[in-house]
Amino acid sequence: MGSFPTMSSVSLPVPASVQVSRQPRLRARHVSPEAGRALEILGHAIEYLADEFAHEGGPLLGNDGRLDAVQLLMGVNRQIYFECPEVPTIGERFRGLLHLRTA
Repeated sequence: MGSFPTMSSVSLPVPASVQVSRQPRLRARHVSPEAGRALEILGHAIEYLADEFAHEGGPLLGNDGRLDAVQLLMGVNRQIYFECPEVPTIGERFRGLLHLRTA
């Protein structure tokens, strides 16, 4: 049984139409059920296209529509995730409690 290349080893640029900051802060986010379902569906679609591409085994060519589709789906996936509100850190919660009690 041969091994297939994976998309995790491929660096795909973000399409210009998707606006995502270059250095997003890595913080937990509160993902609503709707956003979670959208992320799940997008993840399955990305995985399907990547598996199909890997199974076919050919060279990575810039004019492959599947790569464009993966890039677009990944950009939308990031956009949905980064639109979810950040979960406050323990320090922020603590400072918020102190502020409420002193006011």
